[in-house]
Amino acid sequence: QMEDPIQLKEEGNKYFQANDYEKAVQSYTQAIKLNKDKALQAVLYRNRAACFLKKEEYAKAASDASRAIDINASDIKALYRRSQALEKLGKLDQAFKDAQKCATIEPRNKNFQETLRRLGADIQEKVNAGGTILGSQTSYLRVQKMFEILLDENSEKEKREKAANNLIVLGREEAGAERIFQNNGVSLLLQLIETKNSELILAAVRTLSGMCTGHKARATAILHYLGIDNICMWMSVDNEEISLAVCNLLQTITDCLLGQGKEEHHGKEEAVVLDTKKDLRMITMHLLDMLVSKKVSGQGRDQALNLLNKNIPRKDLKDHDNSRTIFVIDNGLKKILKVVGQIPEMPDCLPLTKNTQLTASVLLNKLYDDLRCDPERDNYRVICEEYIKSKIDPQDMDKTLHAIQMVSGVLQGPFDLGNKLLGMKGVMEMMVALCGSEREIDQLVAVEALIHASTKLSRATFIISNGVTLLKEIYKKTKNEKIKIRALVGLCKLGSAGGTDYGLRQFAEGSTEKLAKQCRKWLCNTSIDARTRKWAVEGLAYLTLDADVKDDFVEDEPALQAMFELAKASDKTILYSVASVLVNCTNSYDTKELVPELVQLAKFSKQHVPEEHPKDKKDFVVKRVKRLLKAGVVSALACMVKADTAILTDQSKELIARVFLALCEDPKDRGTVVAQGGGKALIPLAVEGTEVGKIKASHALAKIAAISNPDMAFPGERVYEVVRPLISLLNTERDGLQNYEALLGLTNFSGRSDKLRMKIVKERALPDIENYMFENHDQLRQAATECMCNLVVNKEVQERFVADGNDRLKLVVLLCGEDDEKVQVAAAGALAMLTAAQKKLCFKMTEVTTQWLEILQRLCLHDNTEVQHRGLVIAFNLISADKELAKKLVESELLEILTYIGKQEDDPKKQHIINVARDCLTRFMDYGLIKPLSQA
Repeated sequence: QMEDPIQLKEEGNKYFQANDYEKAVQSYTQAIKLNKDKALQAVLYRNRAACFLKKEEYAKAASDASRAIDINASDIKALYRRSQALEKLGKLDQAFKDAQKCATIEPRNKNFQETLRRLGADIQEKVNAGGTILGSQTSYLRVQKMFEILLDENSEKEKREKAANNLIVLGREEAGAERIFQNNGVSLLLQLIETKNSELILAAVRTLSGMCTGHKARATAILHYLGIDNICMWMSVDNEEISLAVCNLLQTITDCLLGQGKEEHHGKEEAVVLDTKKDLRMITMHLLDMLVSKKVSGQGRDQALNLLNKNIPRKDLKDHDNSRTIFVIDNGLKKILKVVGQIPEMPDCLPLTKNTQLTASVLLNKLYDDLRCDPERDNYRVICEEYIKSKIDPQDMDKTLHAIQMVSGVLQGPFDLGNKLLGMKGVMEMMVALCGSEREIDQLVAVEALIHASTKLSRATFIISNGVTLLKEIYKKTKNEKIKIRALVGLCKLGSAGGTDYGLRQFAEGSTEKLAKQCRKWLCNTSIDARTRKWAVEGLAYLTLDADVKDDFVEDEPALQAMFELAKASDKTILYSVASVLVNCTNSYDTKELVPELVQLAKFSKQHVPEEHPKDKKDFVVKRVKRLLKAGVVSALACMVKADTAILTDQSKELIARVFLALCEDPKDRGTVVAQGGGKALIPLAVEGTEVGKIKASHALAKIAAISNPDMAFPGERVYEVVRPLISLLNTERDGLQNYEALLGLTNFSGRSDKLRMKIVKERALPDIENYMFENHDQLRQAATECMCNLVVNKEVQERFVADGNDRLKLVVLLCGEDDEKVQVAAAGALAMLTAAQKKLCFKMTEVTTQWLEILQRLCLHDNTEVQHRGLVIAFNLISADKELAKKLVESELLEILTYIGKQEDDPKKQHIINVARDCLTRFMDYGLIKPLSQA
C-alpha cells in the first residue's frame, strides 16, 4: 500500500481519466489521510469534489469543494465545482455567488459567463413562479434590466437615457461598480460599445471608468478583458467626445496600475495576480504605435500624446527611477519625431489636429528634462541626429522638408537640443536656401523653421545676415497668405531679437503700426485657417511692445474678439502669444525702476536714457484695462486656464496670472472679474506653475478676497482652496502690498464661518499673522490685528492664548494701548471676545503687563464710542470672572469711570455703552463691594 500522498494523487488522476470514479475517490481519500501539506490538501479535496460531481453525489461534492476553498479562497476550480453542486441541489442563490466570484477572477471565461446567464434565467423563472431570491440576484436582475433597455433598439429614447445615466452613476459607486462587475456587466458593456451608437458607447466607457477608479484588481481585470488593442482602437475614432472618454478610461486604469487612487480598494480581489510593470509597458507600446498609424484619427493621436505626457516623465525629480522615460526614448523617440516632422500640406501627412505637433513637441521637452545625466542626454541627441540625417536627401526634397520640420518641432520643445540640431552640417544653410525655392511648401516650412530658430540672439545673428533679405522678398512677392503672414512674423521676431527700434523699422520698411494693422486684418479674416491666423497673434505679441500699437489694438473690437475666439480653441502657441499680447497691453511685465541719480549721471556722460512712452503711463494703461474687460477678456482667460496641461505651459500660466493681477488692480473692476469666472480660474494658477506666476495669481486672489463676499466670489468648497494661496503671501519675501491685501482677504474669510477659521489655523497661518501684529507699518499691524480679532472666536485659537509660555495675550493688551485708533478697535474687540470666552484669560490679563489697568481705563474713557464700548465689555468680563478681580477694579479709578458713565441720562446713540457700565456696577453690588446710592 502506497504511503506517498503525491503518488496517491497521481493514481487518483489516472482513475479519473479512465472514468473509474469510485477508485479515484479511494485514492484521493487515502492521500487526504496521509497528507500534511495544506496546498496539496486543497487540490485533493477539489479533485475528490470532481469525482462526486460525476457520481451525482452533489452534497459531498459541495462539502469537499468548500474544504478546498477554506484552505485557498481563490481556488477557482473549487469555486466552480461548488457552484455546479449547489445548482444541482437547488441552492441557486449560493450557486450564483460562487459563479460571480469565478467571473470576477476570470472575466473572459465563457463558461463562467454562460453559467451566470443560466443561473440568472433560472432565478428569474423562480421569481415569476412566486419564489424568493436574495439581494445579489436582485442586483443581477436590476443590472440586466438596464442593459436590456439599452440594447433594445425599440426602447423609448427617454428610457434609454435614464438607463445609461443610472449605469454611469452606479459605476462610480464602489458597491455599484462591484455589482455591475459581478453580474456579467463588463461583457454587456462591451456589447454596448459594439453597437456603434455614440451615446451608448459614451455611457459604456464612462461606466467602465467609474468601475476602474481606485480599484487595482478590477481595473486590471477590465484591461485584460477588453484588451489594449480594442481600447486603443476606440480611442482612435474621429469623434472627440468618444476619444476623450476612452482616454480618461485608460488614464484611470493607468492610475490604478501606478498605485494612485483610493488605497483602501487596492488588492481587494486577492485572487488576481497583478503584474503592473508588464501591463504599463504594454500600454506604453500601444500608445507609441498609435502615434505613427494612419488608421488613428487626429483626436486619437492627441489623446495618445496626452497620456504619454502625463504618465511617462517623473512627477518628482527626487524619484530616481526614470526608466519609463528611457523606455520611451529607446522605443518611441523616432515615432514622436515623425509626428513633429509631419507637414499638413503634404498628401502623405498623418491625420492631425491643430494641437498634435505642439503636444508632441511638449512631450519631447518633458522627456529631455526627465533625463538624469549627460550620457542619457547624449543618447537622446544621437537618436535625433541620426533620424534627421536619415531624412536629409538632396535628391528628394519632400523627404528633406520633413527633416527641417522635425528640427522646427524640437526647437519648440527642448530648445537647447534644437540649437544643437541647428548646428548639424548644412541644416541652417538648407533652411535659408529653402526660403528661395519656387515651391510654396518649401517656403512655408523654411519660414516657420527660421522663426523658431531665431528665438536666441546667437542664432538670429546668422539669420539676420543671411535670411532677412529673403524673408522680405517672400513677404513682398508671395500671394499665398499663409507664407506672407509667416514671413511677417519672422521679420517681427528677428526685429525683436536685433533690437526693436532697429529691427522692425529697418526690416519691414514701414512703421510698426502698419505691420500691426496687417496682422489685425489677417486675424479677423475667418476665410484663413486658424493655424495660419494664429501667426498673426504671434506677430502682435512682438508688435505690441510698441505703445502706439497696443493702444490701437485694444480699440479694435473685431480683432480682440477674433483673438479671444482663437484662444478659446486651445493651442499651445496661440495661448502663449495671446497671453503675451495681453501682458503687453496691460503693462503687467516687470519693469526696472530708474534711479534718478543714475539717470542724471547717464545724461551727464551723454549716454542714451530710455524714456517712458506717453501711452505707457498709468492713465493709458487703466483705459486699456477697462477696454479689455468690456470686451470680455476674463472669459477668454478662464477658457485658456481650462486648457489641457500639455498645452498650457507654466510660462503661459505666469503670463495669464500677470494679466489677471492687472485686471484686479481697480477695486471697481473686481466684481466683473469674479462675474466672468476669474475667481475660479485664478485658483489653479496660484498652486501650479512658475514661482512668479503663483505669487501673481495669489496676489490677484487676495485683491478679490479683500473686498468681495467670499460666498459670491468663491462659492461652495472653492473658498477653502483660496486660503493657502493667501497665506503664501504672508512672508518677508513678498512686498508690503501683497502682505496687506492677503491679510485683508484672510480677515474677510475669518469673519464668515468657523470652518474657514479652522482652515486658516490648520494651514499654520497664526504665527505669520502674529508677526505682522508686531510690524512698525501701521496698515500691516492694523490688518493683522483685525484678522486676529476674527480668529479668536475659534476655540482652538482661544486655547493657544490660554496655553502657558506665550506672549499672545500680552501683545493684544499692549495693542489696546496703541495710539492708532483702528488698531485699538481691533485689539479691544479681540480682548473682549477672549475674556468673555475664557475665564482664565481674565486672570492672565492682569499678569501679562503692569500697564493692564491703565490701558483698560483709557479704553473705557475713549472718545471713539466703538473703542469705549469694547473696553467696558472687557471690564464687565473681568468683574464677572471673579470677586477678587472685581475688588481690584473697585479699588481703582475704574469705579469712578463706571459710575460717571452709568449715571448719564439715557441716550439712544450711547445706550449700549451706558448699559454695559450699569451692568458692571450691578455686578459690584451683587458682590457686596458697593452699595446702592439710596443706602450710601
